[in-house]
Amino acid sequence: MDFKISKVRHPKEKFYGTLMLVIGMIVWAIAAISIAIAAMQSIVIVFVVVFYIAILWFTSFVARSLVRAYMIGHYVMVSEQQFPHLHKMVQEGAQALGLKEVPQAFVYNSSGVMNAMALTLVGRARYIWLTSQLIDADDEEQVKFVIGHELGHHVAGHLDTFPSLLHFPAYMVPFLAQAYSRGRELTCDRVGFVVSKNLQASRTALQMLACGSAKLNAQMNPAAFEAQEKMVPSIAGFFLHIFSLYPRLTRRVEAVGQFAQRGTVDTSAPKVREPAVRTEPQMA
Repeated sequence: MDFKISKVRHPKEKFYGTLMLVIGMIVWAIAAISIAIAAMQSIVIVFVVVFYIAILWFTSFVARSLVRAYMIGHYVMVSEQQFPHLHKMVQEGAQALGLKEVPQAFVYNSSGVMNAMALTLVGRARYIWLTSQLIDADDEEQVKFVIGHELGHHVAGHLDTFPSLLHFPAYMVPFLAQAYSRGRELTCDRVGFVVSKNLQASRTALQMLACGSAKLNAQMNPAAFEAQEKMVPSIAGFFLHIFSLYPRLTRRVEAVGQFAQRGTVDTSAPKVREPAVRTEPQMA
């Protein structure tokens, strides 16, 4: 069965994403009309606007180029020759999600920080970063969930340039960007489960972000951890929630379990199709 992100995207992401899109388009339309009116009075306005846009683009390009150069020189690139088991997870996950371009994965020394990240840079568009602490603490099935989560950001279009620009003006609305970010994380947790096809590993991978102990990994009880959600103080929990870019981990464990119980997405082993894309890392 072909993967469709529309069946997996969380309702909160849909709602807040649509709201941000509407606000963003209104603001951009007002800005465009204002610039057009000003341009009728003075052509200098047009040159000033173009100049500032060029400066912003150039600054972004330089920053992304520097990050890419640092990544290549300081992180370890995952490939068939380097950590082939991780390479296989990324390849199979991308194929299962129908990504036309397989992201290039890197592992880096996180100095004890457990995290993973999806991003786009110059050159090859899509990347995934995995921290050394996450690899050390998680088992193989949990790592597969994390990789699926990061692939979810790519397949859901969270890093695409044009939608991000449309959403950008809405970031000035208090708490809206945070709500949208939390919705995106819940979507990607669902994608992680679809890729891993293992509910226990998906839930414990999220719990491991709170625990962080490889020694205690096999002893984790996600049901007990989920039960802590009901113990969160309502008022203090609410204020922490609205300022956060990520849902509470207890809530995320609960949400991925609820999604799995719905059974609306086929998580059986898919037929692997050979992708018509390059899978060898390109550094040029």
